[in-house]
Amino acid sequence: MVRSPDVTIRPASDRSILVTFGDEISPAMHRQVLQLTRILHSTRGILNLHPAFSTVLIDFDPRLRTHAEIESLVLERWAASSHEPSGEPRIVEIPVRYGGEFGPDLDDVARHNSLPPERVVERHSSADYLVYFVGFSTCFPYLGGLPAELATPRLSAPRKLVPAGSIGIAGAQAGVYPLASPGGWRLIGRTALRLFDIHAEPPALLRMGDHVRFVRDAESPL
Repeated sequence: MVRSPDVTIRPASDRSILVTFGDEISPAMHRQVLQLTRILHSTRGILNLHPAFSTVLIDFDPRLRTHAEIESLVLERWAASSHEPSGEPRIVEIPVRYGGEFGPDLDDVARHNSLPPERVVERHSSADYLVYFVGFSTCFPYLGGLPAELATPRLSAPRKLVPAGSIGIAGAQAGVYPLASPGGWRLIGRTALRLFDIHAEPPALLRMGDHVRFVRDAESPL
């Protein structure tokens, strides 16, 4: 294991290492994860990068690099880039139809938080969300920034099928289902915007570091 003042590196398998910046979910941790992911992208010998809230899992080709070489490379790149500006984030607006058939759990979220459904919609659509990373299923964005008063536990039993474009809440997180799939998040709305299009370049609408704003569709049932 390697430690520096702001990063810990440890082997994760015979061909991967885990870089850890801390144990919290915060924009500060996210900026470090985003920076490391950017500076290691397309590096010879690195096969895949798996960013999360405060860690980056690095898969490498053991025929080309050793654990020690990857660890040294990470520390060298990190030290050289620590003062580079991150640039302005991209802002993506997502239209949402709230409630009714599009948001079957909206009333449950409102009851759980002792709020009228209209207030849930107002707070959800007025917040600024950060895409911490994408995962779980193809291009599912994990969003931070959900107002604390809307936090609601997952369903006790997941649905067998959640429609593509569904807007969900799970604990203190928000997310959007890019494809139809099983899922246990509380559904409060749905967007007609395609978050994943295999024919587009790039196929994913959202990427790590983007800021998301949900815009209430004029045709929302609520």
